[in-house]
Amino acid sequence: MTIYDAVSANKRKTIFVMFIFILFVLTISYILSKALGGDGLSFAGAMLIFSGIYTFASYYYSDQIVLALSGAKPAKKTEFKTFFETVENLSIGSGLPTPKIYVINDSAPNAFATGRDPKHAAVAATTGLLQKLDKIELEGVIAHELSHVKNYDTRLMSVVAILVGVVAMLSNIFLRNMWWGNISGRDSNRRDNTIFMLVAVFAAILSPIIATLIQLAVSRRREYLADADGALLTRYPEGLACALEKIASDRHIMKSANLATAHLFIDNPFKSNYNKNWLLNLFSTHPPAEDRIRILRAM
Repeated sequence: MTIYDAVSANKRKTIFVMFIFILFVLTISYILSKALGGDGLSFAGAMLIFSGIYTFASYYYSDQIVLALSGAKPAKKTEFKTFFETVENLSIGSGLPTPKIYVINDSAPNAFATGRDPKHAAVAATTGLLQKLDKIELEGVIAHELSHVKNYDTRLMSVVAILVGVVAMLSNIFLRNMWWGNISGRDSNRRDNTIFMLVAVFAAILSPIIATLIQLAVSRRREYLADADGALLTRYPEGLACALEKIASDRHIMKSANLATAHLFIDNPFKSNYNKNWLLNLFSTHPPAEDRIRILRAM
């Protein structure tokens, strides 16, 4: 498999997953809103607009929020010369504006990129990453992060968050109304109405879990795509593969690790045992490091 094949395959898979996700959200929204006595898709559409406005406001300031939560501080060029040169050179190579550069004072090797678009992007790395990786490995990591910026992954994940929010909101409204006895069937066929209500109850309980699993699947797929795109930028997949080996084998846990920002980092900052359990992998924000390394070395 060539690097170009990997990039194309990951893009196709992301589009497919997003299509399934949107179809799933529309189906659940229709079922729950009809059970609530609403107008099906009209009610779901209103929820979608409301969630969109709320998420857009959060998304607009997402970079500032993420940097603050991670304890990132603006890096000084005199102190982190290699870091600056690497980011600047790879930005030129990828045709992107040079993002703002931040450092997190933490011994755990990790890095992330954020920002609503390439003009408002930022790249942050821990001091542990800058100390433990050589120049080639650092290039692999930064190329990966710049690929997230180039592919508008922050924007994509904001759209996914909107869809998850719609499902969670409808589920919550339905279950609250059912608990307080505010739902009554309008269908004259009692048997059919009972079956529909049972379907709605199961949908309300399971849909937020399924939506979250799809959200995590999209996040993992974007990591594979950023790996392939990063390798395409440096023309040297082994650099990122070696970096991932060092990062994954390091036992330090980030002091500023946060569940809200964990999906942004190049590797899970909580250093879990996801790689050893397929079920736990479903709830992971990142693909297993071993799989990523194997794919990179097959390019």
